[in-house]
Amino acid sequence: MGNREDLLEGAKRCLYEKGYARTTARDVATAAGVSLAAIGYHYGTKEALMNTALLQALEEWGEDLGRTMAVEADPAATPAQRLESVWAQVLQSFAAHRPLWSVQFEVLGRLDPEMQETFAAANRGARLALAELFGDFAGGTPTETEALALGTFYQAILGGVATQWLVDPDSALTGAQFVSAVRSLAPLST
Repeated sequence: MGNREDLLEGAKRCLYEKGYARTTARDVATAAGVSLAAIGYHYGTKEALMNTALLQALEEWGEDLGRTMAVEADPAATPAQRLESVWAQVLQSFAAHRPLWSVQFEVLGRLDPEMQETFAAANRGARLALAELFGDFAGGTPTETEALALGTFYQAILGGVATQWLVDPDSALTGAQFVSAVRSLAPLST
């Protein structure tokens, strides 16, 4: 790896270990084993590096969750059983990636206009990825507009449950509870 990649890996380690606000440029340079000046040379600012590291960590989480779900998927399962299984995998990912979830909430409270723009741009892709990740549970292939709406719904549920899980993991919405809640909304579709 070169200095640029080392900085990115060092920044991700610092995000997980220290959080966003408590990480200094010196922390990242030390974790990466490079000079402090390398941050400016490769990323311009520590914030740009940290934002890039956070977005990459989120992408890696999504890819990891997608791989796990692909292995766990039972093609003979009903849509409700698949949804319950998917949600169980999401809850397990909270535990496996707790620092990432903590950092996300820390960052949301500190969004500057540039960071907000970066996250907003990533939202569309994240929402489409969530719609694909959770799969088609209603039958048929959704249009892009429908997939964005589904992804937005899943993102809202995911963020809300992640918040609850960080505070009290034992009270987080289980897969069975999630399916039950979705079923209780079914009469709204008529």
